[in-house]
Amino acid sequence: MPRMKVAANLLWVVLSILGALALAHVVGVLNPGEKVNGLWLVVAAACIYVLAYRFYGRWLARQVVGLNNQHVTPAVRLNDGVNFHPTNKVVLFGHHFAAIAGAGPLLGPVLAAQFGFVPGFLWLVIGAVLAGAVQDFIILVASMRRNGRSLPEIAHDELGSITGTATAVAVLFIVVVALAGLGFAVVNALYHNAWGTFTIAMTIPIGLIMGFYLQKFRPGTVAEASILGVVLLVAAVLLGRVVAQSSYGSLFEFDKPALVLLLAGYGFLASVLPGWMLLVPRGYLSTFMKLGVVFLLGLGVILMAPTIEMPRVTSFANGGGPIIPGTLFPFLFITIACGAISGFHSLVSSGTTPKMIEQESQAVVGYAAMLLESFVGVMALIAASVLIPGDYLAINTTLGTETLSAMGFAPSRIAELSQMVEVDVSGRPGGAVSLAVGMASIFAALPGMSGLMAYWYQFALVFEALFILTTIDTGTRVARYLIQEMAGRVYAPFRQINWMPGVLLSSGLVVGGWSYLIGTGSISTIWPMFGAANQLLGTLALCIGTTVLIKMWKSPYLWVTALPMLFVGVITLTGCYEMFWMFLKKAATLSAGQAFALYLDAILVSAVAILGLIVLSDSVWQWYGYVVLKKPFRSSEVVVMAGGGTAGRMQTVLCQHDDEHRRFKLPHGTGCC
Repeated sequence: MPRMKVAANLLWVVLSILGALALAHVVGVLNPGEKVNGLWLVVAAACIYVLAYRFYGRWLARQVVGLNNQHVTPAVRLNDGVNFHPTNKVVLFGHHFAAIAGAGPLLGPVLAAQFGFVPGFLWLVIGAVLAGAVQDFIILVASMRRNGRSLPEIAHDELGSITGTATAVAVLFIVVVALAGLGFAVVNALYHNAWGTFTIAMTIPIGLIMGFYLQKFRPGTVAEASILGVVLLVAAVLLGRVVAQSSYGSLFEFDKPALVLLLAGYGFLASVLPGWMLLVPRGYLSTFMKLGVVFLLGLGVILMAPTIEMPRVTSFANGGGPIIPGTLFPFLFITIACGAISGFHSLVSSGTTPKMIEQESQAVVGYAAMLLESFVGVMALIAASVLIPGDYLAINTTLGTETLSAMGFAPSRIAELSQMVEVDVSGRPGGAVSLAVGMASIFAALPGMSGLMAYWYQFALVFEALFILTTIDTGTRVARYLIQEMAGRVYAPFRQINWMPGVLLSSGLVVGGWSYLIGTGSISTIWPMFGAANQLLGTLALCIGTTVLIKMWKSPYLWVTALPMLFVGVITLTGCYEMFWMFLKKAATLSAGQAFALYLDAILVSAVAILGLIVLSDSVWQWYGYVVLKKPFRSSEVVVMAGGGTAGRMQTVLCQHDDEHRRFKLPHGTGCC
């Protein structure tokens, strides 16, 4: 045993040294005058993630929240076989990762690459370890110990109606703006791209076939449906080229307004149709693509060790960038968004996952899955940074060659790249196209793949689009539920999730909101708004997490959530302030019709800031009362101890902490703590 311990300690020391060496190459401490090999970014990130999970993650689990397998989880105690059900820990991890890993970690780092690859890399890694993974884990534990309640419900129970209402509004806002940002990327990737449009269109009937196959034709035959879906998807990619080059190709070439309408129609149908018919099979299909492509991309980087062409820090760090116009602080942080910390994750951590955990120790999936998503963001950053900076900007902006050359970033291979992928890739902002080109470049460099870059490009686009469309159909449905819940307070039938008038009206409002933003906005306005809204929700989640720690009698550890909350809150408020004046300044130079959208954007970002200030001020006031003034408080935490026997025949002992010294009060109507 001592030898095993020595070997383990030696392993951690070696990983620490290797990670430090790789990080020194990345930031330029070693060989500052040379271009960086992409492999160093992979090694540095991997070492940091492993060390963070082993030490910081374990410390959070044991010391801060005190995970205890003697606590009976809601999945066991409330098992109904539908919403609450114990799940194998491997399957649980796969579900949670698939649910949180949308398109944000793919597109955000790509857009933020305009500032240089080092700032984005550092925020992806450090932000995930100290902020994003902490938020996901703490909220997951909080929900698990509150019978799987959602974030708005926890906020209402623990902080009152003010913060609870602000959280519900923020959740609705972030979902609508997020769908606009992601939908914008799809539209720019598919306009006048018959190959890509045909392939993406075919994923809808493929999803329907899988849905009916599993639900009606061959229930329970998951392996058969999986093989069928993957085979049909590959066939759609290969057939797409034939269709695009045939006389039918023009049928799949659409301009941007038409694509917005088609996307809105898809989102509406996906929200209204039963989940088993389209939502679930498409999400299942996208999981195969997510894991498979990320594995291939990582393998390509390891085998080919591509050179990073993007500078460590560009001149756009001081502002004036052609993609994101603001300065590095705060716009780098709100642009990267999901890859480092995502408020959207708190919805998943307080949604399905806490209802599936069999033992409390399995809650560490919240910390681990966020680290894996951050690694996806690092891979996306590498894929974008291997492009020559001028080509990267030519793809992500509509600026001409002369303008980019005057900035010092002359396009070099843009015509060659367009020829190789058989699509004009210039002037397609949003991040999706440049990511697909970068990924295709890495894949095509593998042995025997040099002549298949066009296929790899369309395959990468399908990969991204499946990420995005899965988020769009899921997000539209989530926003529909929120509207029905809030409208139900005014008119009771709206609370019935399947009441068709309410379904149609709420779905129409959500789809109309995000499609309007796509049609009237640009990536330089939509994506920063999405980032600000997402970071606001992250701030709210960390704020709620801080309150949860106070009510767990963990005040000495409040810095775990309070410090990242403070940093992310400052980022959000600063970004909202700068965007507000940026929108107003730009609107003043346009006609009344064109300026309306920018004035609306200014109103939305100011609403984000106001929501953030309301929640923070209300929470700080309550913390002062609990921690300093020692005021009594109520907690909605539910802890049921196992009294013996097997998990299937558990006897439970209800434990009530009513120590008058702590002045702790149970909420009304509860019988356990």
